[in-house]
Amino acid sequence: MSPIRGLSRHPVSVLLAFLIVAAGLTAFVGRFEVNASADTLISEGNRLYIENRVVQQRFSPEEFMFVAYEPRQRSIFDPASLDDLRSMSAAIEKLERVKSVRSLVNVPLIPADASIGLDGGFNPDDWTMQNRSFSPQRLKQILSGHPIYEGLLVNRKQTATALQVLFKSNARLGELNRQITQIQAKRLDGKLGDDDEAALEDLKQQAAPIEKELRLQRADEVDAIRGIVAEYEDDANIYLGGVQVLGVDLIRMVRKDLKVFGVAVVAMIGIVLMLIFRRFLWVALPLACCAVSVLMTVGLFGLLGLKATVISANFMALQLVLTLAIVVHLIVQYRDEQAKDEAADVRSLVERTLREKIGPCLYAGLTTSVGFASLILCDIAPVRAFGLMMIVAMGVSILTSLILFPTAMLLLGRRDRAQSDRWTQGVTGALSGLALRRSGLMIVAGLALLGASIAGALLLDVENSFINYFKDSTRIHKELAFVDREMGGSTPLDVIYHLPDGGPNSGNLVLRAESVQMAQRIQAVLEQQPAMGTVLSIVNFTELARGLNGNRPLTETELTAVYWTLDDSLRKDLVGSYFSEDSGELRLSARIQDTTEGLDRGELLDTLHRQIEALGLDRDDYQLTSLLVLYEDLLERLFTSQELTLGVVFVVLGLAFWVIFGSLRVALIALVPNILSSLVVLGIMGWLRIPLDFMTITIASVAMGIAVDDTIHYVHRVRQEQKSGADMAEAIRRSHRSVGAALIYTTLILVLGFALLAFSDFVPTILFGLLSGTAMLVALIADLLLLPALLLRLGGKQPATST
Repeated sequence: MSPIRGLSRHPVSVLLAFLIVAAGLTAFVGRFEVNASADTLISEGNRLYIENRVVQQRFSPEEFMFVAYEPRQRSIFDPASLDDLRSMSAAIEKLERVKSVRSLVNVPLIPADASIGLDGGFNPDDWTMQNRSFSPQRLKQILSGHPIYEGLLVNRKQTATALQVLFKSNARLGELNRQITQIQAKRLDGKLGDDDEAALEDLKQQAAPIEKELRLQRADEVDAIRGIVAEYEDDANIYLGGVQVLGVDLIRMVRKDLKVFGVAVVAMIGIVLMLIFRRFLWVALPLACCAVSVLMTVGLFGLLGLKATVISANFMALQLVLTLAIVVHLIVQYRDEQAKDEAADVRSLVERTLREKIGPCLYAGLTTSVGFASLILCDIAPVRAFGLMMIVAMGVSILTSLILFPTAMLLLGRRDRAQSDRWTQGVTGALSGLALRRSGLMIVAGLALLGASIAGALLLDVENSFINYFKDSTRIHKELAFVDREMGGSTPLDVIYHLPDGGPNSGNLVLRAESVQMAQRIQAVLEQQPAMGTVLSIVNFTELARGLNGNRPLTETELTAVYWTLDDSLRKDLVGSYFSEDSGELRLSARIQDTTEGLDRGELLDTLHRQIEALGLDRDDYQLTSLLVLYEDLLERLFTSQELTLGVVFVVLGLAFWVIFGSLRVALIALVPNILSSLVVLGIMGWLRIPLDFMTITIASVAMGIAVDDTIHYVHRVRQEQKSGADMAEAIRRSHRSVGAALIYTTLILVLGFALLAFSDFVPTILFGLLSGTAMLVALIADLLLLPALLLRLGGKQPATST
């Protein structure tokens, strides 16, 4: 007994078995996670990522966030402003994980011209605002051009100040991360052995629940701090900043989009289905298939431990696309079979529908998976994970649609056929007539569009700003932009200077004069860059120490004396984060102002390399690292991988079409709409100067997946019509009337559904929706105009007539 016959005769058993599996997977929905932090964009096997982790661990910067306070009607030095800072600090310090809160009211405000001298020592606590009655004028003088605090606690214009909130570290997680980094560092010298891989996996599993709990705690902390500062927003603009805040807000934005736009797209699909088919059954059945497939997929992701990241945040909308396309094709075929034979019973109609469509659906699923599999070739872990997730989603969509649709029809019994859609038949008839009568013009127009698309694709670049990923009206954009412009920049960049011979080796000497001088030269290179914000290093410390020494240059002995005179806390805060005695390295910590007009990050890094090497240093003497380097490397690899993946997938698709259609000529013709739809989207991005980033890179694969689906259904129907005795022209007309209608339905529904994403606050989601909709329209036009024109002119002999 064939599978189709077995399903049609035992629908209840098949449906029960399916529902048991669906319920089992749905039970794991609660385990599905959204992790949209910046770390998820970086592959842990990447050399630059490993080097950055080693550096971060070596200098052990504390976890912190800050609260920027900008009074609207008074100075930051006004007594009322200072009272606000004290009360906010006191409230924030009560949070369980908060270690301390630094602000103008409690940090040592040591003037750069204090001239304390080095012979008697001093107590930094004596120089806090609590112990000194600084006047507002004196505070302005102290903080103006202060080597440490300007850009850290106050902005250059002294119109805003910041609370720096330091958090207690988790000792257990810190130790696990130390061990993880230690093993990962071995990758720098080659591949890890099996024992190291096993140990690394075990450590990650131990760290995972702690990290999850910490993410939840950070979200609560952000909410608590926002609640505290809300009381002061009547008199001041208050902005939260830091990686912790960005991660929390980004995860919430992704979750909101998943929920809100998932529901909105489903609602739009339901409305358009009702307008098209005018039958409740043809609305409820597709939506049921969509809902079940999404729930099963989310549960399967939870079971497999696959998490949604910024890159894969739109998988739910794509799943709806995949499922709906299959179900609409089944509906159109079922109605078509019913129109041919009004007397046929439901079982016969279902069996005929499945015989006609199970092949194209499986072929479409296979080739669509090839499109998404192209992402697996990318050298970026989250992009590869997205490709894998969509392959899994494709399989679930096919399984759900091919089981729920026929079993539902069999159990519900026959329904009267809806009236013919005259407008659809009129549109498909006009399109088939245009393709047949003006086939040469269609081919020329296709070639012109292809040429324009290639020209546009050559203009693509990867230059982008993370701030621009959010609408100007959103809180996250305002906070990022304020921090970027007023508080010293938003994207961190570290320069690690390896001291000659590992640093001083004699006595208690901390730093040699030539090492400090080289650090000063490197910092000067950094500070002269137009996009450079605040730069902090041991140089800032030596400038402060020089002031303490009566503005006299410090000898190596005096510098060492200042180092050991400072209390442990201040030594760690001002020096320990920028100087590692154990490794003999200096760290220069800079922040890039992303809002700088005309900023080219790649050119900035190249300039820094050239100018630092002009100081007489080799690449082995220093290292550029941190988020700017990682992000630039990510974008560059995105650009390179796009060229590789598209080339490979076109070849694989061509081979798949050859196998499916049994003709190399037809396979090459069928490949054209897929190439065109992908290149048109890339061309539009190039002409409109939309940069290629971690989300827009997926658009070409999405476009390919949609075009492949439509192409297979159309070409398969044309071949079937030819086998029944129709010539090519008649086969095209019949295919337009049947499959063409399904293509128009699915495209209309999906374009309107994806258009809803334009209301997101996350710009990459907006672009994803608009460009995906454009890709679907291009695929529809290519499949109903260009593809039939190519088949008519170049399709060759028709296949053998079936017996």
